[in-house]
Formats: sequence, C-alpha cells, structure tokens
Amino acid sequence: MGQPITVVEKPTTTQGVVRFEMNRSLTGTGHERYLIRQEITGHRPPDELARRLLARGGVEAVHVYSNVITVNLAPGADSGGLLEIIQDLFIHYRPGVLPPADEELTGADA
Repeated sequence: MGQPITVVEKPTTTQGVVRFEMNRSLTGTGHERYLIRQEITGHRPPDELARRLLARGGVEAVHVYSNVITVNLAPGADSGGLLEIIQDLFIHYRPGVLPPADEELTGADA
C-alpha cells in the first residue's frame, strides 16, 4: 500500500552533487537541510527521507526544498540507489507484508 513517487535525477554542474525532482512537494516553501552525523528527530516526510538517504552511506548532506532534493555525495561515492529510496518514500507495505486488518486499525473487537 502507498503510492510511488515519480522522481527524475537531474545532473548538476558541481561534481559530487546530484539533484532529484519529484511530482509532489515535501516541504511546501520551506528549506530543510540535513547533515551526516546530525540527529534527525522529526517525523515529517523530509525528515524520514533524509534519514533513509544518509543511512545508505556515501551521502554527506541532503537539502529538501518543496519537490527538489539535492544530495551532496561523499568523495568517491555515486548516486546509485538514491532514486529508488526517494521513489519508495510512501510505500508502506512491501511484498510479503500484510497490512493491518480493519479491526486492528479501528480498535474494534473481533
């Protein structure tokens, strides 16, 4: 369950920086910047996306502005796999994982 996000990887003129444009806004008109080794305490979509991108490794910083994600790569790292992490942001149930039953969601007794 969930909806895949359409994401396009765009080249930049700065080596080690990659930009992604997606079909939905994550921050509205706000800017969010996340750095490696920075604790991310929020629970909003840009916070979760930054956690996932930084956890992948090879990423030093993530900047999110509306529907644009800019990633600063570590020296020698490539952008392989980043697009898929962004596309899967709103996918909640993977193959083999069953979504909760209606009773579980509503708290009703079976």
